Amino acid sequence: MGVRVLCLRHAESENVVAGVAGALPPAELTPKGRAQAAEAAERLRGAGLTRIYASTAVRARQTAAIITHALGVREVVALEELVEFGIGRLEGTADPAVRARTAAHPGGTVALVGHVGSLTAGLSVLCRGLGERVWGAPLPHAVPFPVEWDGRSWRCASWPALRQDR
Repeated sequence: MGVRVLCLRHAESENVVAGVAGALPPAELTPKGRAQAAEAAERLRGAGLTRIYASTAVRARQTAAIITHALGVREVVALEELVEFGIGRLEGTADPAVRARTAAHPGGTVALVGHVGSLTAGLSVLCRGLGERVWGAPLPHAVPFPVEWDGRSWRCASWPALRQDR
């Protein structure tokens, strides 16, 4: 049974507006970012979300909370592994329990709120066909896009920042 993951970058945050680089976990959403998160919730309405995963960064958790509230999704799970430019203490792990997380939602749809760097780095390797095409095409704030597991491999049919995917 397959798994469908709808990925999106967190909504606009204070660090982005200030032009400050880095992970900056305490950066909060701007008012525009809160509106973007609400728009993302509307785009996700009807997708059948059962859970939302988010980076532990405040801006990602705030984006996920707005979506959760709007859609009535029961739970947001904060994952340290989704932080900007890294996967925390699980870096390089071959632990079967970590790999089994993808099987926790057979046939289900979940949302994952991350960061431009970690999503780009991870998905460019994970999804066949993306590769180098996505570098230099940063994800827009709070625009969901599907990533699907068919039981054998991951597939990213689109990348919101690439013209041909719009």
